[in-house]
Amino acid sequence: MELKLARKELGIKPKTIKLEKIEEIVQKENQKIFYFDKDNSHKDLVSLVEYFEEKDLSVYLREVRYGLGDDDYMYEIHIL
Repeated sequence: MELKLARKELGIKPKTIKLEKIEEIVQKENQKIFYFDKDNSHKDLVSLVEYFEEKDLSVYLREVRYGLGDDDYMYEIHIL
């Protein structure tokens, strides 16, 4: 599974990260907060949450709004 990381600038394409890389980072740091782009499907993000919950980790998913527009949001996933 590949997910799109949150953009750092509006005019650029989001970078992608694979599930294996996310798992590697979490194992190395024991906890991590990731920010994902709004272009990710909600279904994929829920699958990511379920994947790490099956590994007995706590995972929190929330939508972060950074502006007044309907499209001004990103997803935050905190894996402990």
